[in-house]
Amino acid sequence: MSLPEDPKRLLSIASELLDGIHDRFVAGVGAPSAVQKGPDDFATAVDLELERRLTSELLDRTGIPVHGEEFGGPDLHEGAVWVLDPIDGTFNYSAGLPSAGTLLSLLDNGVPVLALTWLPLVRQRFTAVVGGPLCLDGEELPRLEHRALSDSMIGFGAFNTASRGRIPGSYRVRILEELSRVSSRLRMHGATGVDLAYTASGVLGGCVVFGHRAWDNAAGALMVQAAGGVVTDLAGDPWTIDSGSVLAASPGAHEELSKVISSLGDPADFLEGRVR
Repeated sequence: MSLPEDPKRLLSIASELLDGIHDRFVAGVGAPSAVQKGPDDFATAVDLELERRLTSELLDRTGIPVHGEEFGGPDLHEGAVWVLDPIDGTFNYSAGLPSAGTLLSLLDNGVPVLALTWLPLVRQRFTAVVGGPLCLDGEELPRLEHRALSDSMIGFGAFNTASRGRIPGSYRVRILEELSRVSSRLRMHGATGVDLAYTASGVLGGCVVFGHRAWDNAAGALMVQAAGGVVTDLAGDPWTIDSGSVLAASPGAHEELSKVISSLGDPADFLEGRVR
């Protein structure tokens, strides 16, 4: 590890800084769109404010640069880099739905080694270090045990059935359809960090994430691994910050989820209209 400091000290500093934005995060609930980033994506003024603040404070306190969702930053594959999503679940946050939080992870040459997921609106603080443990509000949580998909709630990523993007909407719908045959407890929270943190803590048995951005996925993926869960992409390959998706779950449930998804074939077939 090439980190300039003891990882646990860095985790303590980062926790203090995230605690420091709690009041501003809570006060800003309901903030309207300030920057339109796409047809279904925007940032609020609070996103921009919190990213600027945390970027400055993290660099000042740790000497490690920050790559944020709103303003970018250094190459994620070289050296030590903080990766920050100031408000994960922006639509929820803007609407007043409490499924929103701040995600922060520390990468060492592209590999997550520290993770923090702060959910201020429900007063939960998840942390993890590479190798474990996973902690909730400073208390170590038990490692994930083997569980069946049929007994599990599963978090599911958002979709538009007409989407012809990187992972076609029709493919996502088929995953949802097939999973519903095995588990009737599918949940859509609209926030990747929430799905991954609750998978790591065992509230969810697993989650299906269609997004591929490191600021959305790195913290939660490390948390699931630190808790003893399994993290791959939808194709079943080991997850990295360059993966195009995330499939995270407890042992047992992950194997069943992966089997259901792999039975559907190549997502490209759905984009090209060749679905049987």
